[in-house]
Amino acid sequence: QVQLVESGGGLVQAGDSLRLSCAASGRTFSSYAMGWFRQAPGKEREFVTSISRSGGSTIYAEPVKGRFTISRDNAKNTVYLQMSSLKPEDTAVYYCAARTSLGVGTTASDFDSWGQGTQVTVSS
Repeated sequence: QVQLVESGGGLVQAGDSLRLSCAASGRTFSSYAMGWFRQAPGKEREFVTSISRSGGSTIYAEPVKGRFTISRDNAKNTVYLQMSSLKPEDTAVYYCAARTSLGVGTTASDFDSWGQGTQVTVSS
């Protein structure tokens, strides 16, 4: 399994931007579709966005469309989540995940490996 480590979380104000990174171990990063999920206190983990192996295909959850952008750099074994116009309701622990099967997943069960998460807090 691939090892994933997220970074870049923090405390920001509403309207600010933040970029999360997820570094993957191993030499086969380009063989994984990648995703970002988030979990707010007292809520279930929810899908945020995912990206195909090549980066040519992306999917976004409705609440983040137009504000978040997922990208990847296969040479650096890293996937990014650029978050803009942040809202207090974006506050959550953000997790990156890797999918070994074909296709781009949108549910937690579609992904095989998970990072430990990074906290994002947006104050109003």
